[in-house]
Amino acid sequence: MIKIDLLFKNANVLTLDNRNRRAGSVAVANGKIVGIWRECEPPKSAVEVTASTNVVDLKGSTLIPGFIDTHNHILAYGQIMRQVNCGTPPNQSIKDILEVIGAKAKETPNREWVKGYGYDDTLLYEKRHITREDLDKVSPNKPVIITHTSGHISAVNSLALQLSGLTDDVSDPQGGHYGRDEKGRLNGVIYEPAAMIPINKQIPQMTVKQQIDMLGKASKDYLAQGITTNTDAAVGFTSDLQDLEIHLKAAEQGINPMRTQLMIMHQQLREGEAFGGYSPAQLDKEFQERSGGRAKLDSAKMFQDGSIQGLTGALREPYYQNPDVYGKLIHPQEAFNEEVLDLHSRGFRITTHGNGDRAIGSILEAYEYALSKSPRADHRHRIEHVQSATAEDVVKMKELDVAGSFFINHVYFWGDRHKQIFLGPERGRRISPLAEAVAHNLLFTLHSDCPITPISPLFSVWVAVNRITREGHVLGQEQRIDVETALKSMTIYGAKLNFDEACSGSIEIGKHADFAILEADPTAIHPEEIKDISVLATFIDGKPVYGQETVRTS
Repeated sequence: MIKIDLLFKNANVLTLDNRNRRAGSVAVANGKIVGIWRECEPPKSAVEVTASTNVVDLKGSTLIPGFIDTHNHILAYGQIMRQVNCGTPPNQSIKDILEVIGAKAKETPNREWVKGYGYDDTLLYEKRHITREDLDKVSPNKPVIITHTSGHISAVNSLALQLSGLTDDVSDPQGGHYGRDEKGRLNGVIYEPAAMIPINKQIPQMTVKQQIDMLGKASKDYLAQGITTNTDAAVGFTSDLQDLEIHLKAAEQGINPMRTQLMIMHQQLREGEAFGGYSPAQLDKEFQERSGGRAKLDSAKMFQDGSIQGLTGALREPYYQNPDVYGKLIHPQEAFNEEVLDLHSRGFRITTHGNGDRAIGSILEAYEYALSKSPRADHRHRIEHVQSATAEDVVKMKELDVAGSFFINHVYFWGDRHKQIFLGPERGRRISPLAEAVAHNLLFTLHSDCPITPISPLFSVWVAVNRITREGHVLGQEQRIDVETALKSMTIYGAKLNFDEACSGSIEIGKHADFAILEADPTAIHPEEIKDISVLATFIDGKPVYGQETVRTS
């Protein structure tokens, strides 16, 4: 007889194991699943229920494994909580954005930056980017920066350019460029992180403590969506690695209770840099020791293009309404191949951002080069977003055993504009080709890329199953996938992508007791209702971390 700490009874259990078994009750001891029964309650001879056992009567609610989001930016999400919302909605025009930025500037102390996020030039009445001239009208004496909805473009005012030392004769850096007016002068629009470096150096950072508190607030929103394992997709953008310290301390102090995967920016792993002499095993050991076992190394992170909606994604064919624009690769192919080979040979799993099909092809070329020089089984190298992968690209991914983490929310938020503006009807309808990934037995997951889109695994599942756009159209119905597969892409497939399938991702004996409790069964309702299912509670290691007041215990 097993003495248990937690018992779920009268449950609708979706185990999401390899047989898609269902159950009626689950028992937990010491943070691990120790019993699963088809019956609504376990046999009395099977478990020992004591006065300290938390018995949760789910009364038919659905118990599933905790969600795993394999790519987002939780620290950036925490930061935008303090910034001005420049998105559409609520703003419809540049005038609307200038009003809210101007109001914020009036209450901002001198020398402090005014920050906004989420503007989208293609949704604004003017159909253009915000410029320095626009921002100077409402904030001539305080520096302003507004981040584009893609996360790959920013608009700044003249004072921000001045403080950053950016003048009209500045050269474009590798992997980025500066917007200019018809006379060649800087117009305040800045494309890609490489071009943002001088600006970012001037923006004061919050203290580590402030950012730990901010991460704690952000994690509560993630827990409310049923997320139990989360991946920060770009740790180490800044040379001081402050974001790494924030993650490790927040985990160690229990401020962020989620399991955390950390993608470390590749430049931090070069010889002479912060982790240049480290092996993956050494890094992972350090992260786990410093976080109390809550944070792990995920991969070495690279970028090979930008954003399709920012016209910086690298395409093989030109943009639909911009026939002179193809986008650019961030790294020259030969140098990219060699850096990938170096990381691969040292044992790192490599994760590379690729939206455009030319970037995806470039990434696959580099992975194939590394594997030919230094063969390695079960590497699980990844491509992130995989927006415009061709059928041939998907086949190549399978051939090389390269996994895909699909930014599926693109279909809803930008699908109409991909079809009408950026990619055209044929390329637009096949963005995020999940059905092809399933057909080729490709390991893949879904992700939110939060704060680019809101954090919600059930919304991502809804998009994958329905492929409905913001304007209510179905985009590429042939790329839809079934509900159970979509759920697995954010649970057991995510665990496999994290090299953790033996410990998480499904409800099986011996695995972590990480669960989400849903008010309805996603497999039993109309597919278009999935996004509206409420998460009632979230458990990690058998402990309630969200919504415990909503589940009745006895």
